[in-house]
Amino acid sequence: MDTRLFMEINELARATPWLHAPLAGYAKYGVVLFAVLLLAGWWVARRRGAGLPAAVWAPVGMLLAVVVNQPIVSAVHEPRPYSTLPGILVLADRTTDPSFPSDHATMAGAVAAGLLLVSWQVGLLATVAAAGMGFARIYIGAHYPADVLAGFAVGASVTLLGYLIARRPLIAALDRLDGTRLRPLLRPRATAVADSPAVGTPPGLR
Repeated sequence: MDTRLFMEINELARATPWLHAPLAGYAKYGVVLFAVLLLAGWWVARRRGAGLPAAVWAPVGMLLAVVVNQPIVSAVHEPRPYSTLPGILVLADRTTDPSFPSDHATMAGAVAAGLLLVSWQVGLLATVAAAGMGFARIYIGAHYPADVLAGFAVGASVTLLGYLIARRPLIAALDRLDGTRLRPLLRPRATAVADSPAVGTPPGLR
């Protein structure tokens, strides 16, 4: 089923040459958008005075998820689609790196999960961006659908579980920084850093 879905998307790629450049570009350089979304999450949390611990954790969780993904990639060592499926359309730069789980999907899933803890609005934008990244990675022939779904799962799981552990230490650290010259990075007004949940923060993750 995984290969069949990949082939269907590959056939779609053959039929839509006008999408090659934008999707190939997004698959390769879309990480910049996720950096912008992380900055937006920090900005929203800072202005609201809520969700700042999650906004600080989001980029840390993303980096941790990518690190955690590396031994999984090495252990599974799945070949790229273009290494095993002759005749497919390949828009990706060919590499010898294993395919499962996708690092790009891991990064995207981690950012989306982290930003959902900060703000539903920014988190939903990141979720749409993550879905687009996952589709683009399949479209260009770099990954199977299962590679992308597994990447999303790894990224989101590491970020959410990590925040449960890191939340209280982060709150304490931000409280200490609130009295330093870094205070403008934390609050637009003279208010203390509090463990106030962002609007729509899922219960149990506040």
